[in-house]
Amino acid sequence: MQITVKSCPLLLVVFGSILLLLPLVALSADENDSAIRESITQGSHAQHHGVSGAELPLWSLVPFGGILLSIALWQLLAPHFWHHNYGKISFAWASSFAIPFLVVFHRSALHDILHIYLIDYIPFIILLWGLFTVAGGIVVRGTIRGTPICNLTLLLIGTVIASWVGTTGASMLLIRPMIRANAYRKNKRHLIIFFIFLVSNIGGSLSPLGDPPLFLGFLHGVPFFWTTTALFPHMLFICVLLLILFFIVDTILFRREGGEVPHDGEIEPIRVKGLFNVIFLTVIVVAVFMSGTLKLGNIVVLDVHVPWQNILRDFFIVAMGLLSLKFTPVLGELRRENHFEWEPILEVSKLFAGIFMTIIPALAILKAGEEGALSGPIQSIKDPWHYFWVTGILSSFLDNAPTYLTFFNTALGQLNLTEELAHLVLIGEVVKPEFVKLLTAISVGAVFMGANTYIGNAPNFLVRGIAEASDIRMPSFFGYMLWSVGILAPLFVVLTFVFFR
Repeated sequence: MQITVKSCPLLLVVFGSILLLLPLVALSADENDSAIRESITQGSHAQHHGVSGAELPLWSLVPFGGILLSIALWQLLAPHFWHHNYGKISFAWASSFAIPFLVVFHRSALHDILHIYLIDYIPFIILLWGLFTVAGGIVVRGTIRGTPICNLTLLLIGTVIASWVGTTGASMLLIRPMIRANAYRKNKRHLIIFFIFLVSNIGGSLSPLGDPPLFLGFLHGVPFFWTTTALFPHMLFICVLLLILFFIVDTILFRREGGEVPHDGEIEPIRVKGLFNVIFLTVIVVAVFMSGTLKLGNIVVLDVHVPWQNILRDFFIVAMGLLSLKFTPVLGELRRENHFEWEPILEVSKLFAGIFMTIIPALAILKAGEEGALSGPIQSIKDPWHYFWVTGILSSFLDNAPTYLTFFNTALGQLNLTEELAHLVLIGEVVKPEFVKLLTAISVGAVFMGANTYIGNAPNFLVRGIAEASDIRMPSFFGYMLWSVGILAPLFVVLTFVFFR
């Protein structure tokens, strides 16, 4: 039998499944077998119908680590192969977990898989698709010259709106005006890097619409406006420092280039086309807010309770995206001007489908707290600054949305809270200030440190690709980290002492 490069994902499924199946089967055959089987067979009568995290071995985390390492390394070592096969690789890792998981735990495993896709993944992708689609129909035209003041203004606007149209929406809306405004500049790399810092990441701190991890928190009971008040001081602190630093760097480079703005050709007034898409964005905002306030009952799918208000929210988001496509078609003038294409959202959806599948055991083990296989590390993560740095560092490499969800569950397990009790804490009906501090640290770490690498947040990839398509030579994966570590890490240290110690 000849083994080709294309057969590698299939082989990964086979060997990964065998590797993972052995410890799971061994676990099911040990002295705790009767307890495990009882938990499975009686799951429909318990509060939680899935597999207990206390019963899952560390081996079950291998596919999760594998898919994240694949995202980090394949595109560096074999970018051409990755571009054509990332969906297959994601499916391979997902299957390497799902197959043995279903074989051993049957209905309980199926419940966990349905739960994470129906409650987390599908709403997450629908929101991302809606914002991506609608924002792609808005075009900023006109003569904009990339002076330090102009660039600072664009970054400030992007940072402010990112929390309400999403970091993806804000990035799509403003990256091309930023590039066009600075087409005459010799030094452009720093513009894109600070854009990723502020618009594609930190600017999305103030609402569940802003950044995927906060939206996942909203889906799990975090009040819509809690992030606005809780994270505003941290965001203001970092953004002010970054904007000042950017202005200093951009001014120095601008003066080195001569400090003169070319005045060639006719000056076109600034106009925004496709503004009717703002109506669609507004409806999406209202729909998301509505889903967190209305209580319309549930539809039950294999013991998974899907709220009707969430279904209604997703319906409105999809409808707004389709209306945007109708009035600003994919092949229309505005989207052509934005170089709109579906590949970025397809890549995110395929990769996250695998991530959400393989993250199931991590969430379960962490939620089990000291009873789970990660009891040692969990016991050492106690204080808010621990959560800030652990969540943040992992968000830099593992993508911040699943990382947030993982440590959200860790905090719940550490404090013996359910999502329902956590919601009561956050709205002030139950007093537990330690959870508020932990969730603040988790939220800030996940959102802010998503800017540390290209893979930390979905828009980072998109912005880098658009910049390179515009002939801006961007730094490599580790080259970008030299910028982020040199600029962001010292600011995060200061942030730790100001807010989390």
